[in-house]
Amino acid sequence: MTNTARSNAEVAVVTGANQGIGRQIAEKLSGQGYQLALLDQVSPKKVVEGIDAEAIAITADVSDEDAVNSAKDQVLEHFGEVNLLVNNAGINRIASAEDTSSEQWRRVLEVNLTGPFLLSQAFGAAMLATDKPGSIVNIASIAALGGIPDRIAYNSSKHGLLGLTRTLALEWGARGVRVNAVSPGFVKTEMDEADLASGAYTKADIVDRVPLARFALPEDIAEAVAFLADSNRSGFINGVTLPVDGGWLADTSWKSLRLSKRNSSEAGSKAG
Repeated sequence: MTNTARSNAEVAVVTGANQGIGRQIAEKLSGQGYQLALLDQVSPKKVVEGIDAEAIAITADVSDEDAVNSAKDQVLEHFGEVNLLVNNAGINRIASAEDTSSEQWRRVLEVNLTGPFLLSQAFGAAMLATDKPGSIVNIASIAALGGIPDRIAYNSSKHGLLGLTRTLALEWGARGVRVNAVSPGFVKTEMDEADLASGAYTKADIVDRVPLARFALPEDIAEAVAFLADSNRSGFINGVTLPVDGGWLADTSWKSLRLSKRNSSEAGSKAG
C-alpha cells in the first residue's frame, strides 16, 4: 500500500529491505502491525506491494547524507512519526588485507558504518522529539565479536557498529530511545549463495562449525529484531548485542569433538 494514511500503528524504517534479512524483517514487522518505510539502493517497490500493511518504498543510498535526510522527510511527511529504525543495509568485500584497496575499504565502511550513523542521527532525532519510546536495532555480525580472515573492511565496519550501538544507547536511553544490535552468524540469503558460488567457503564449513548444525535463516534474525524492538518484551534491554549464531561463539572446541557429540545425539534419538 502506498496511499498516505495516519493511524495509531507504530512506524518502522528498515534499510536493505529488498531481499534476504531485510525483507524478512519487513514481513515480520508488518505481521506485528507496524507501518513500514522500506529503504534500499534499488527501489523495494515489489516488497512493499507484497506486504499486507501500510508501507512506502524509498530509493536511497544510506551512505549519502542528503539521501538519508530526504528519506527522513518522506517518512515524516507520510506517517508523521517514526518509532523503530532497523539498520540492516550492508555490503561485504572478501579479500585479504593487502588486496583490499582504499576505495573498497571506504565503500564498505560508508555503507556499513557511516550509513547507520547518518540514519540513527536523522531518525533518532525524530524519535527524541516525541514522548513515545523509540528503538534502534543495528544488524551487526559475529564478525563484530571476533574476526574472520579476508574481510578486513567488513570486520572493521561491524566492530565499529557495536561501538555506535553502545554509545547511542548511553546517550539516548534515558531520553526514551533504546539502541541494541543483533549479531547473526552465517545466514542463508542471496549474499550467502553468492559467497558459496565464489568458493569462499562450503556449506559443510558452516554447518560443521555450528552446534545447531545449520545456517541461520532470515526468519531467525527477524524474530530477534522484533523482540528487541518491542518495549513490552525488552523495555529494559539497552546497549546489548544479541548473537543469533546457533552457538558458534559459545563453542571453543574442535571439529572432531563437535561432530562426535552431534553424532552421538543423533544415534540416541534414533534408538529412542
